[in-house]
This record gives sequence, C-alpha cells and structure tokens, in this order.
Amino acid sequence: MGEIVRLQKYIAMCGEASRRAAEQLIEEGKVSVNGEKVTSQGIKVEIGADKVTISGRQIEPCKKLYYIMLNKPVGYVSTVKDQFSRPAVTDLLGDEIKARLFPVGRLDYDTEGLILMTNDGDFSYKITHPKHNVEKTYIAVLKGGITIGGLNRLRNGVRLSDGFVTSPARAEIIDTPKGMTAVKITIHEGKNRQVRRMFEAVGSKVAELKRISINGVELGNLPLGRWRYLTAHEISKLKNL
Repeated sequence: MGEIVRLQKYIAMCGEASRRAAEQLIEEGKVSVNGEKVTSQGIKVEIGADKVTISGRQIEPCKKLYYIMLNKPVGYVSTVKDQFSRPAVTDLLGDEIKARLFPVGRLDYDTEGLILMTNDGDFSYKITHPKHNVEKTYIAVLKGGITIGGLNRLRNGVRLSDGFVTSPARAEIIDTPKGMTAVKITIHEGKNRQVRRMFEAVGSKVAELKRISINGVELGNLPLGRWRYLTAHEISKLKNL
C-alpha cells in the first residue's frame, strides 16, 4: 500500500503548483481522481494507486526536485502563464531544466530581483505561508526623500489604503543619489504591492524596487535575467524555518 496524502499535497509533490495554487485548481474543477472530478479539499489519494489528472493530463510525483534563484527583470510576471501573454519568469530558465518549475510566491511585474523557483510544493508552501514569517528584504529607490517620521511609521506598522495594518518593518536610508533616496526595508508579509503601498502610506513614491534577499538567502551579484541553483546550505536555510 502506498502513502496516503491529501490531494493538494499530491499535486504539490508532482511539481504542478504550490499547495495554495493546488487548492485553487481543485476549486476550479480542473482536477480529477480516477476519472471523477473533485471540487472539495478533503480528498485523499494513495500514491502509486490513484490516478490524478489536471485538465485531463495525468500527473505523477517528481523524481528530482529543483531549487533555483532567479534575478527577475522588470517586465516579467511571476507566474507560469499569463492571461495577457506577457513574458513570464519561466521563459528565462532556458532548456537546461526539463522539469516543470513554478515561482515561489510573487514578485510584481514592475519589481525586479530575487525570486525562487522550484518543483517542490512543500518547499513553496513553507516559504509562502504567513505563519512562518519569512523575511524579505528590498531596496526601494524613492522619488525625493522620506522624513524621519515616515521611517518611524514604517518601523511601527502603517495602515494601507484598504485598511490593512502592516507589521513593523526594518527600514533605513542607505543612499541619497541626486533627487532620490534609497531605503532598505525588510518585511515578512506578502500583500499585493505591499512595499510600494507602505511608502505611499507615508507620503513617498517608489521609482524602483528590487528584492535582494529571502530569509537571509541573498541575491548577491547574480546578473539580471540569469538564474542559478541554490546551494545545499541555502536550501537548508529555507527549509528549516
């Protein structure tokens, strides 16, 4: 008898999507087990015995797991496919990796920098689930300056336009190029366009935004648009949250 797991975990084990995205696929009626469409989240399957398909295509657990970091340029979406046919981060992987990889979380279309990619759904789930409070650090280049009061509000948590109050962030000015201000900011939440909205809430406008680290794993000098495999130490650092 094979191992019995929840359907969304099985989908993640097959490298098709993170567990959250797998739940969405189930809700959308795209998943079938042994020929029967499934739309509820409580279903369990036996590995090696039950036949699971997504949109009619049978899926199986990955034989090899991949963990990479990519330096995303502006103008790419952090999804596998885009409804507007915009370039996706998966387009930057080339032909070396034959497996189907997906981005770990999101990075805005107009934001560049570090994004992780994998076919390990449990790895993705651990990094993106809010309960793990994974820290993400960005460099924000602002048009003009920011007041000490504005920095302190970021450090104490600010109320966004939709009423959401952010957790306290770490924020410091690191450079003041002509007419601009570069601020290093670390948060552990992942609301849509959160960093930009946080600066807007304190009266500053972000001109450029770049993510430089996730849970202490640094982008470093990886060239824009390029990728590399994570080291064993980096993988361990991200898995052992």
